[in-house]
Amino acid sequence: MVQFAPKLLTVEDFIVHYGDNERCELIDGELIEMEPTGPHEQVSAFIGRKLNVEIDRQEISYFIPHRCLIKFLGTNTAFRPDIIVLDQTQLFNEPLWQQEPVITSGNSIKWIAEVVSTNWQNDYARKVEDYALLGIPEYWIVDYLGIGGREYIGKPKQPTITICTLVEDEYHKQLFQNDEQLISSVFPNLQLTAQQIFAAGQSTT
Repeated sequence: MVQFAPKLLTVEDFIVHYGDNERCELIDGELIEMEPTGPHEQVSAFIGRKLNVEIDRQEISYFIPHRCLIKFLGTNTAFRPDIIVLDQTQLFNEPLWQQEPVITSGNSIKWIAEVVSTNWQNDYARKVEDYALLGIPEYWIVDYLGIGGREYIGKPKQPTITICTLVEDEYHKQLFQNDEQLISSVFPNLQLTAQQIFAAGQSTT
């Protein structure tokens, strides 16, 4: 995680100057540069492909945008999730959507995943709190390298997927490792193991 200048930005300034920059997000007015690796992108693409199959199979009005910001109203924070599933039927309530891919309401969001990289603290702590407050039904933390803190993924540390399911206004967390079948409330028929996702980030020979 690389922090640029100490000067704080408003969300509006961030959207104008960095809204199209897929490597940047804003946390409490601080411009944060994300540094995804090739394997990180492999994992994200694999998950997105599997979810698109489920969306087609269920014939539901969900879709995965290529680029999307979440603007938290009343704050200077805007997250750029690695993967986000939106409900197309709710977008008419989004004041910015017709001009730019910016979401402000949790009602528009069905599912989010963050693929863990060097800024894992944000994924496990800050974003858990903010996504729950926004009312997002399900949030996956995909730690395919097992680099998160032991208080989050256990000891010894190993690749782990944490599925956070919203119950009232808090997330209930369930950890998945190795060949364990993932359990999703949003995609209940999803047939996918943790290891299949981890393998997507590995090079093939």
